[in-house]
Amino acid sequence: MAELFERSEKNPLISRRDLPYQANAVFNAGAADLGDEVVLLLRVESTSGRSHLTVARSRDGVTGWKVGDRALLHPAQGFPHETFGCEDCRITWMEDLKAWGLAYTAFSEYGPGVALALTRDFKTVERIGLAFPPDDKDAALFPRRFGGLYAMLHRPAVGGGSVWVGYSPDLVYWGKSQVVVPARGGPWWDGVRVGAGLPPIQTEAGWLVIYHGVKEVARQPIYRFGAALLDLKEPHRMTARGRRWMLAPREPYEQTGDAPNVAFPSGGFVRGDELWVYYGAADSCICLAKARLSDILEVVLAERVE
Repeated sequence: MAELFERSEKNPLISRRDLPYQANAVFNAGAADLGDEVVLLLRVESTSGRSHLTVARSRDGVTGWKVGDRALLHPAQGFPHETFGCEDCRITWMEDLKAWGLAYTAFSEYGPGVALALTRDFKTVERIGLAFPPDDKDAALFPRRFGGLYAMLHRPAVGGGSVWVGYSPDLVYWGKSQVVVPARGGPWWDGVRVGAGLPPIQTEAGWLVIYHGVKEVARQPIYRFGAALLDLKEPHRMTARGRRWMLAPREPYEQTGDAPNVAFPSGGFVRGDELWVYYGAADSCICLAKARLSDILEVVLAERVE
């Protein structure tokens, strides 16, 4: 069995037809579980071609989505590192700050970079600014510090498309970056490049990282997602990595769209022993898949890194 995740019967959960204004597509949402509701921060591509981030709320995290009619983060809000768009946000609860940390791709004329912001209510936002300059993307904050330093996964264009981890004393100045999940190369499902998906999830076995991997077949990319584990105290050390993918684009809504054959994980959370993953399908809609956390860990731990 290649896939551990079970898709929601309600997929796709959100498409452009569910938005209260005209848009080309909606995909790659960050997710936050507030207990009495689930909040998604949607990437919405407008008919101009640029993207912005809009809040959607649901009581059960599956149905009844209420999408805001105004963007939370928009390229027209006057920040030079975002003039071409705000994309692919990952959301992390930062306990020491009592706020949600937003790590997103800020697109400008110089290319995509990693930007950070904070929110406490998903109604107002405090921008921190550009953390990593272009070309860099696929960023996700860890929820706690390590030796007094914040940590964040990111994917610079250098180094063959691998996931790196960087450290910061203040969320502004970042350094000590090193590769933590490399692209495997060759015929592997994650051979061409990889990128962080969900923010890291703390487990007894280590930090669980759900990431996307890309393979090219007949020069066409296929985006799937899988998992790795990082050391609890030193997250720059990968301790295990699953050999196989855990979900691949099989359904029509994943195979057909603006970017065919894409399953792109970007938001999620754990409820009990169940991991909820919200993913963008074919760069055209937002979907949900679930798996038992214990099953995922069993598969990944079978492939320990020596």
